[in-house]
Amino acid sequence: MSKMSKDRRIALFSGILILLGIIVGVFSIVPAVESSNYLIEASENQNRVLMGALFQFILIPTYLGFALLLYPIVSKYSESLAIGFVGFRIIAQVFQLIGVILLPLFVFLSQEYVTAATTDRLYIRTFGELLRLGRDLVNHVGVMSSTGLGNLILYYVFYKTKLIPRWLSIFGFVGNILGILASFLILFSIISVISREFIALSTPLVLQEVILAFWLIIKGFRLSGSNLTSETV
Repeated sequence: MSKMSKDRRIALFSGILILLGIIVGVFSIVPAVESSNYLIEASENQNRVLMGALFQFILIPTYLGFALLLYPIVSKYSESLAIGFVGFRIIAQVFQLIGVILLPLFVFLSQEYVTAATTDRLYIRTFGELLRLGRDLVNHVGVMSSTGLGNLILYYVFYKTKLIPRWLSIFGFVGNILGILASFLILFSIISVISREFIALSTPLVLQEVILAFWLIIKGFRLSGSNLTSETV
């Protein structure tokens, strides 16, 4: 296999993994846990909660696979930046795994809540609020921030090397900065996970990833003799 065909294949599978991640991400949403009445709805929708956990688990190899596929491309420009990109992806997926583990606890807690005496429900609700806060911090701060920081490294390399159009790299910068901003606004309880503000801040990143995915699938990387010149960072 020639060098060019190998890079083209990397671009193709990278684009597919981006689209797969978006699709799986949609199915990983668990409305019962996000609901204000989650202590009742989680037990009533047990199968949906567990299915959401399964799809969230599938996201782990999907996101890691994307980073590992691009590592050889990024490392041609800077090995240290390539390690940083993959490292942030690994950190993000550790948080993702913690989030997956937490989801079945909501089912257990909900089952305890609906059968508990009225006097015991206050304690269960208090624990439930702590559990939900922990999950929000893990999923929407840990995962989003780590992924966003890794993506900023990736788009810096893309911008410098012109492997993709620079406007698409800039779009990636903007989308990921807004995503990181959203995660910190959640951290300080300025916005909630299910809110118009969160959707508004997240939409540019989703749109950019869709465009990037189709660009990689259809056009691949812009390769030339000089755009992957090694750089010591």
